[in-house]
Amino acid sequence: MQLFRKKSIEHIEKEAKLYADGNALKKVLGVKDLTFLGVSAVIGAGIFSSVGKAAYDGGPGIVFLYIFTAIACGFAALCYAEFASRVPVSGSAYTYSYVAFGELFAWIIGWDLLMEYAIGNIAVAISWSDYFTTLLQKSGIHFAEFLSTNYSSAKLQFVEVQNLLLEGASLQEISPTLLRGYNAWLQAPKIGSLRIIMDIPALGIVAFITWVVFVGMRETKAFNNVLVIIKLFVIFMVIVLGAYYVQPENWSPFTPEGLGGILKGVSAVFFAYIGFDAISTTAEEAKDPQKDLPKAMIYTLIICTTLYVIIALILTGMVHYKDLNVGDPLARVFDERGLSIISGIVAFSALIATAGVLLVFQIGQPRIWLSMSRDGLLPKKFSKIHKKYGTPSFSTILTGLVVGIPALFLDLEIVISLTSIGTLFAFVLVCGGILVLHQEKTTIKPKFKVPYVNSKWIFPFAILISIIIMQSINTNYFTSYLWHWEQFPMIIFWISMLVLSIYSWKNNLSLIPLLGLSTCLLLMAQESHSNWWRFAIWLAIGLIIYFGYSYKHSKLKNPLN
Repeated sequence: MQLFRKKSIEHIEKEAKLYADGNALKKVLGVKDLTFLGVSAVIGAGIFSSVGKAAYDGGPGIVFLYIFTAIACGFAALCYAEFASRVPVSGSAYTYSYVAFGELFAWIIGWDLLMEYAIGNIAVAISWSDYFTTLLQKSGIHFAEFLSTNYSSAKLQFVEVQNLLLEGASLQEISPTLLRGYNAWLQAPKIGSLRIIMDIPALGIVAFITWVVFVGMRETKAFNNVLVIIKLFVIFMVIVLGAYYVQPENWSPFTPEGLGGILKGVSAVFFAYIGFDAISTTAEEAKDPQKDLPKAMIYTLIICTTLYVIIALILTGMVHYKDLNVGDPLARVFDERGLSIISGIVAFSALIATAGVLLVFQIGQPRIWLSMSRDGLLPKKFSKIHKKYGTPSFSTILTGLVVGIPALFLDLEIVISLTSIGTLFAFVLVCGGILVLHQEKTTIKPKFKVPYVNSKWIFPFAILISIIIMQSINTNYFTSYLWHWEQFPMIIFWISMLVLSIYSWKNNLSLIPLLGLSTCLLLMAQESHSNWWRFAIWLAIGLIIYFGYSYKHSKLKNPLN
């Protein structure tokens, strides 16, 4: 079985010329537009919502996790940038894996990207709905609870409130979030014994964004640029006003929960960075992808990391970190200062920010499907380009359905965790792909290349020092602690590090992609074992589809199809 048949860069370039004759996307994006798409994707729920939970777990020291995650993403971004320079077509990590590892890995990453973009957008849609209903409530407009939450959350919150009432608590003492689910469960109409509980605003925003993306990239970029300008202005206002209310004593101690508390925020913090890679899905619509895509990715990470660190410091300086475990921390801290107008502006801008994230991910997923369809791994309908709008019409509408319908019912926490581990896996393959390409001899010289630093001595030495540090912190770390079944992801990580150390010594591997691969594997290892099981099940479903359809219809297997 030819599971690892590869597409050469020369082959991809020939295909791109064929598609340019009548089935191509419109080239309308410059470096500013691409950077705005990246900022739009990254600055969303992460800065308006999940920063609060991360700060609650790790205290002010959460800024270290933002910086570390940005470095990990930065290594991956450089690898994405080189791939984008070498392979300037739609498809992102899917196409890159086809070149580096072959068809089976390409399918796996394509299926994985479905989880990153589509399931990630479900999380964003749910978050948008929360902001929308909160803003309506502050404006005196009531939106029925059973039409703005999901079934499982409402049931759990109902049970939790019941238990609190049995313990003697009053309804006035219970948090608004719990009461919302409690009321949703009580007020929901029934069909038999089944309560009708669904998140209508989440479906509504997905439908609107899908329409915007469907009608053309030129219109989409103009809409996105406006969204980015608005949210950057609001963030700047939050920083300036918030700095006035900072109390430095709130930063002491800076890491109250230690390293363990900081690492609890891995999923939330990494989820905040998801999106910069989505820029690469628009390569076919970029005016000069080989130059502009690398610049846009790097600009995006620099801008967003700076904003995340400043916002985290402002929030933890304005209030004690234990008061930040709320869904709308930026708005809440201004409410507590009596600045209700500013709080309302922040809440409104959160709607703008999360809508921008939805927009970029709804752009990305159809273009992954388009690329997979062009390769024969999905039916031809997925690569159909609308004659008037120049967008992948069927794939765009299907993405709207795949995101909108589950957003009616799914729980936010599970969705965020799945998206984070899926994205990290994509980053691992992209960084590994650059290592593979650097070992292969090719006459093609990309316009951007990851700077080469020989890892022969540096990487093995760094791993040795890491092992010594971990053993000094916990003398039982490698002898007993690591061998609990819950620590299985960390076992995989350390075995991988030892193997990579040997390869880096023997083959003089490039240090930057090696560091990108290592840091992303480390972040993956922090995910819970239950999340790893969900991820494994998702990949198993994808493999069933691959062997049932894609392997037989691949154009590399059947060139005349």
